[in-house]
Amino acid sequence: MTAESTPAAAELRAAADELRRAGETAAKPGRDPVNLPMIRSWLEAMGDANPAYERDGTAPPAMIQVWTMRGLAPPSTGDPLQAMSDLCERSGLVGVVATDSAQTYHRYLRAGEEVTVRSRLESVDGPKRTALGEGWFITTATRWLVGDEPVAEMTFRILRYRPEPRPETPPAAPIQPVITADNSFFWAGVEAGELRIQRCGECGARRHPPGPACPACGSLKPEHIVATGAGTIHSWTVHHHPPVPGRRAPYTVALVDLEEGPRMVAEYRGPRPAIGDPVRVAFDSGLPVWRPDVPTLDPWELHVTPTMIISTALATRDFQNVHHDRDAAVRLGGRDIFVNILTTTGLVQRFVTDRLGPAVTIKSIKIRLGTPCHAYDTLTFTGQVFGDRVDVVGRTAAGVHVTGAVEVRR
Repeated sequence: MTAESTPAAAELRAAADELRRAGETAAKPGRDPVNLPMIRSWLEAMGDANPAYERDGTAPPAMIQVWTMRGLAPPSTGDPLQAMSDLCERSGLVGVVATDSAQTYHRYLRAGEEVTVRSRLESVDGPKRTALGEGWFITTATRWLVGDEPVAEMTFRILRYRPEPRPETPPAAPIQPVITADNSFFWAGVEAGELRIQRCGECGARRHPPGPACPACGSLKPEHIVATGAGTIHSWTVHHHPPVPGRRAPYTVALVDLEEGPRMVAEYRGPRPAIGDPVRVAFDSGLPVWRPDVPTLDPWELHVTPTMIISTALATRDFQNVHHDRDAAVRLGGRDIFVNILTTTGLVQRFVTDRLGPAVTIKSIKIRLGTPCHAYDTLTFTGQVFGDRVDVVGRTAAGVHVTGAVEVRR
């Protein structure tokens, strides 16, 4: 009997079908009106010093979920996410992590407003093999209202999984460049933050990768020039297999036509590319990488402490044990306690408003989580600006923790 045909799987699918047919729930009120004490606690936990919220008496948009989180109260009946989660837990899927969140804000909430929430089950997919264990993805759609006025909406996905023991094997070290007499100038340039291209000392022909003899005239007089680092995408692919030591798949690789003529291959970091897109080189961990040739935000490096993880979980009213109880986190397959998705959403918002200024209005935040961000990790945010959209990536030493897009109005 396959995992797809077990009685437990059939029961999960039947429950999902019933909940989908039930449609959207009745409006449920939040436990408290929008209030400044909770706003201040949230801002303090996030380290967000944006003065606009207290000055204007408004709530940070990334707090929208907080107003209707149940906290430690008993679960309410009729909530489709809770109903599916309870059934998963009874089936042995005791682990839970959030994976995706897409929030749209029609306006900011104001202190004193009473918020209600309505939700419906969108999909249940499984069983799926994941790095954490076999599990099911549950997706819900949620709306928040003040009276009859919709103020925000969200699509939210979690993974319920059956934890599996994982071998305590150290991660493979990244592959190091093979430096030779022919290419040492190139890697010295990378170390210096320069993209260097070989040029023939006789005929001036440029080439990459470097070699001992000029393919145009046969001369053995190599020189080099420093490229601008700008070019356009000639072709690209997404690498899934085989595994590369020290790398977390999938990732995008692009072949770029440099302004100086030669083509060069490197990892591409940005939204889905297209042939002909302009790119510019950057350097990370001793390697060149391509980024869209657009304005960028100054990076933000955050040292993640246990206090930060626990305080933000409490400020977002998320009492899942994996965010404050190390023993529980390890028992469920984690290395330590880790940042919850509501906190990651808040940190993405903070990064964008810190860099663009307090006058900017956040219209939406859409994120997808990758590798967990654990206690004692260093989380580095980078951002690329595409008009009114900011694409954000947050990385730890283990890989990409979050990718997302933030729509703004300036």
